[in-house]
Amino acid sequence: MFDGLKKILGLDANERTLKRYTEIVNEVNALEDGIAVLSDEDLAREIQRIRHEVIENGQSLDEVMCEVFAIVREAAKRSLGMRHFDVQVMGAIALHEGKIAEMKTGEGKTLVATMPVVLNALTGKGVHVVTVNDYLAKRDAEWMGKVYRFLGLSVGVIYPFMSIDERKKAYEADVTYGTNSEFGFDYLRDNMIISPTQLVQRGHHYAIVDEVDSILIDEARTPLIISGPSEESVEPYKLADKIARSLILNEDFEIEEKEKNVALTEAGIRHCEKILGIDDIYAEVETSELLHKIVQALKARHLFKRDVDYVVKDGEVIIVDEFTGRLMYGRRYSDGLHQAIEAKEGVTIGKENQTLATITLQNYFRMYDKLAGMTGTAATEAEEFKEIYGLEVVVIPTHKPMIRCDYPDVIYRTKREKFASVADEIRKCHESQQPVLVGTTSIEDSEKLSRLLSARHIPHQVLNAKYHEKEAKIIAQAGRVGAVTVATNMAGRGTDILLGGNPEFLALEEAQKKGIDIEKDKEAYEAILKEFKRLCDKEHEKVVSLGGLHVVGTERHESRRIDNQLRGRSGRQGDPGSSRFYLSLEDDLLRLFGSDKIQGIMEKLGMKEGESIDHPLLSKAIESAQKKVEQYHFDIRKQLLQYDSVMNQQRTAIYEERKNILLAEDLIEHTWQIITDALNGILEAYFPDDKEADPRGAFLKVKTIFGVKIAECLSKVDDRSLLPDAREKMIALLREGFDAKLKELGPEAANGIFKMILLRVIDVHWKEHLLAMDELRRGIGLRALGQKDPLLEYQFESYNLFQQMLGSIREGVARLALRVSVVPEESRPLASLREGRDIALVASAREHGSDKKAEPSHTPRRVHKVGRNAPCPCGSGKKYKYCCGGDA
Repeated sequence: MFDGLKKILGLDANERTLKRYTEIVNEVNALEDGIAVLSDEDLAREIQRIRHEVIENGQSLDEVMCEVFAIVREAAKRSLGMRHFDVQVMGAIALHEGKIAEMKTGEGKTLVATMPVVLNALTGKGVHVVTVNDYLAKRDAEWMGKVYRFLGLSVGVIYPFMSIDERKKAYEADVTYGTNSEFGFDYLRDNMIISPTQLVQRGHHYAIVDEVDSILIDEARTPLIISGPSEESVEPYKLADKIARSLILNEDFEIEEKEKNVALTEAGIRHCEKILGIDDIYAEVETSELLHKIVQALKARHLFKRDVDYVVKDGEVIIVDEFTGRLMYGRRYSDGLHQAIEAKEGVTIGKENQTLATITLQNYFRMYDKLAGMTGTAATEAEEFKEIYGLEVVVIPTHKPMIRCDYPDVIYRTKREKFASVADEIRKCHESQQPVLVGTTSIEDSEKLSRLLSARHIPHQVLNAKYHEKEAKIIAQAGRVGAVTVATNMAGRGTDILLGGNPEFLALEEAQKKGIDIEKDKEAYEAILKEFKRLCDKEHEKVVSLGGLHVVGTERHESRRIDNQLRGRSGRQGDPGSSRFYLSLEDDLLRLFGSDKIQGIMEKLGMKEGESIDHPLLSKAIESAQKKVEQYHFDIRKQLLQYDSVMNQQRTAIYEERKNILLAEDLIEHTWQIITDALNGILEAYFPDDKEADPRGAFLKVKTIFGVKIAECLSKVDDRSLLPDAREKMIALLREGFDAKLKELGPEAANGIFKMILLRVIDVHWKEHLLAMDELRRGIGLRALGQKDPLLEYQFESYNLFQQMLGSIREGVARLALRVSVVPEESRPLASLREGRDIALVASAREHGSDKKAEPSHTPRRVHKVGRNAPCPCGSGKKYKYCCGGDA
């Protein structure tokens, strides 16, 4: 009845969308015969003609969509031997409209992207295609690049360790492939450079995110951070670990496993004070910071497990991606947690890092004018995509009907029983030669299962944290007769599992063994490929007769979506297949989030050792537990975004100002404006409307920044009423000094020097601001104890910090701009030379009209060698390397 009502009222938005897409597909199909008669050159010419119409005549992309899609389909047929199915054209329309296309595994999402990529590249603003790893970025850029190059479009790919020139060239291409982290870090680096020639990105016009759920959901909790080592000693981490080992669970501290939190009890705090021999651990900053390190040490010992959350390899702690099981080289836990794990494992402890630049993936991708994504599983997270990114999910039908058989979950009492049953299930399949793909949630579980299979003499492949290329080769052959592949849940994502094996991967491997160069000796390679196609076709028939690929899940993941991804590896393109999940009451999901109902049912049935149960009620209870966890993680990501959005407004303002300075040709008037703003800011602060004036404070501050001569204008000003005349005199004197400085430097040198001063001062104070924001974020949650909303408090406090930073920037610029001098090349000490600088910045010892004992200048003439960790001779109170030494 409800389905009938839904059809009458047209309540299903997805069906309405697909109906509209079908009409567009029919238009694209109607153009196919006419375009098929065009020559290769004519196809490329047509694309260039349309490009001219779009750029020069302002024609909208929607008007030319059908024609472009039809041309791309023909280009793909000729360059790849692949023709877009109608459902793939539907997916392409969704991507062009800035939506997420949910298309099942094996439906050809990589090919789908070519249509909207070509269409949106016609604007000349560049299109970014974002993949989950570097291997897929290179593979897709080369593979789909044949279509783009066929039509006269350029293709680039970004990957680690490229030079600036190579990156710039890749971004200047019409289409640029790369991973989310490469795009994000390039954006951050672009806002840390000191020369326009070092800019690599050229804007954020349109991006298609492949495996969009993995990038925008799973990885969204981890912000991208560029950091540098701080000066902190590592000894406190060793002491904190030693203390943590002596604390007793549920007496000195308590654990909240769901939230991965640790809290010290009053007894625990007293215990720490006793060990340290102090009365009040909160009395001093150093000891209160040590308390934080003790909490992190407890987390490391009780909540982070080796070979589950991290591995120790070559004396280094490497994080394991909880979603893919891959090793995350170069990534470190923040807030001292990584150091705590290093102390626990007895390896070399790295210094804690200080943030230099950071952005969340959510805020990075929200910068794009148009964003789209594709994945096999997005519908379960549709609410989050809509709320956070404004992205709608369109579920695209499969090209052929799905005939996979998904069996009910099987539940055991213990993990030991569960894994024994999984191994027995795999043996049965192996004996019948049906291929099996086993998904595990951790490296530890995959190795445990591997040992069980080895004991049963079952040959198998284990996939965990391998190189992506090797991973793709293994997963591509998981559909061969008798194959058994054990993998972490998402390993090999992006590579299809073809029943009977992938002939292209096998042919490449055979060609390498025989030393055949596939580019030079194409005939020999084609012969090998033909033979493997014959073998794989034969195997395909046998595997189909055996029931296709059988997928075994050894545990339910916290997210239904990741379970669906694992199941989706089977039953592609109408192939047969099956799947089953094996669970135990000891699994984290059931132990932490499952209701007591599951335990009660198992106990009432009086289950014996090795017995299992499967029942729809249990499956419903498990799904309910997963929904709870999904909501919990959504709340975490949402909160992270709310806090980062506060920072994002500040980051956008600073980066915009920085970019304007970087690209500006004339900064003389801008610098003068900053100097006057700095003076006005000081005067307003010390002579406020609503409070008592502080003439003495104003005199000292002005003297420090602008010199004695300017400060003397305030000698007879004791209240706000006398301020206007004094302000006028001060600005006149400042202008006189500023003009004299311009004459001394010359306009061209002044511009270059002012640009360096502005960028340098902004970078130093922005770095300090990020540190202050980190500290604020760390402790703001405690405001809730005072019945205050931490987020509102954070917004208020961060605004004040930002205003203080802006004031410091103005004062820093004023101080340096009025004191700067040019040092002749022959007298410039080698220590003062800087990469990328043509002019040495040194501060004159002279004040404007003052004697030589005036306030010390911020950037001294560097004649004598100063130790990097010694106090800076400029008098700023900072270490030399963080001030004039150039590390800031």
